[in-house]
Amino acid sequence: MPTVIHPTAIVEKGAQLGADCEIMAGAIVTRHCVLGDRVVVHPYVVLGGDPQYLKFDRAIASGVRIGAGTVLREHVTINRSIQPGGFTTIGDGCFFMAASHAAHDCAVGNQVVLANGALLAGHVSVGDHTFFGGGAAVHQFTRIGESVMVAGHASITRDVPHFTMVAERDDVIGFNLVGLKRRGFSRAAMVELKSAYHDVYFTPGNIRTVAAAVLATGRFTTPEARRFLEFFAGGKRSFARARRAAAEEHDAS
Repeated sequence: MPTVIHPTAIVEKGAQLGADCEIMAGAIVTRHCVLGDRVVVHPYVVLGGDPQYLKFDRAIASGVRIGAGTVLREHVTINRSIQPGGFTTIGDGCFFMAASHAAHDCAVGNQVVLANGALLAGHVSVGDHTFFGGGAAVHQFTRIGESVMVAGHASITRDVPHFTMVAERDDVIGFNLVGLKRRGFSRAAMVELKSAYHDVYFTPGNIRTVAAAVLATGRFTTPEARRFLEFFAGGKRSFARARRAAAEEHDAS
């Protein structure tokens, strides 16, 4: 089917739309947007609006990129970058449910789902296959790893490592086993992930140092376990803590 723009939708001159897109009534796609093929924009979505940043110069040329096959439900808002030439990026096959939001300079991976009212502040990065429950909110500059399950109404202010579940305020509550099984992770990967998780979160000491030491042992050979451990070497924020570790006053800074 060719790209369809419904009556009362606004697509500004300069916007780039891929093949087979659908822009429904009342949606606004500003000139700052680049949409991939098969993107569906439901009523009253606003794409490429100015960032909610008091010092922003509206003359800056920046934009939003939306990956192929992404679906944006009613009242979703995705703001353009605050950086000259920069882009807020949403990957392929994402699903943003009603009233969810991605602020300026977010980098969202592929196959990511935001349930109703989930909110990403500026400069948040999200790995592939991650799910945000309704009303979850993420602090600016936070990293959310791959295949993470964020519980509804969670408040996330710290980096969340790959393959985990996080709830409440930065509480890691285990691995996202359902998501990993759906992706076909091997039994060897699951066993190593469980062991790596235990070693990192329940060994006293600074979590960055502990994770680096665990990785250096060479005990973990699956790509998934190594990615989990390597996550702790990046970023500038502290890390979400396991509930048991927090109770034992584990230092997760």
